[in-house]
Amino acid sequence: MNTLTVTELANRSGATPHAVRYYTRMGLLRPQRNPDNGYRLYPHREVGWLRFIRQAKRLGYTLSEIREIMHDSDQGKSPCPRVREILLQRIDENRQQLEELMALQTRMEQALGQWDDMPDGVPDGHSVCHLIESFSSNDGKQPGIKH
Repeated sequence: MNTLTVTELANRSGATPHAVRYYTRMGLLRPQRNPDNGYRLYPHREVGWLRFIRQAKRLGYTLSEIREIMHDSDQGKSPCPRVREILLQRIDENRQQLEELMALQTRMEQALGQWDDMPDGVPDGHSVCHLIESFSSNDGKQPGIKH
């Protein structure tokens, strides 16, 4: 048999049938239609494409970026410069997000420490939750405000 069904393609590539259908809708996989029953039939080369898509996603590439990379490859152009550029940018973005998460983690831990000896309060018309309203951060930034 020269072609694969959705399930056969999924099984050979380690993906789910749902993923195969989704990537097909996104234009990343290119099936043919069986003229007798309308089923999607995938050429064997799509196994490699699907494995590539899954590996690229594990490295953090978006489906849009993967589509561009695959397009470069289809055109006979090396996608490697684009691949490197995207990953360098993503590493910088991740580093910034990690720093922001670490700062948030520190503020959360500081808040819990400040609240250790504080009693629970009841809203009194002037206060919603005195714990949050009383929190003072050591980093000089207002709590709850994204900087």
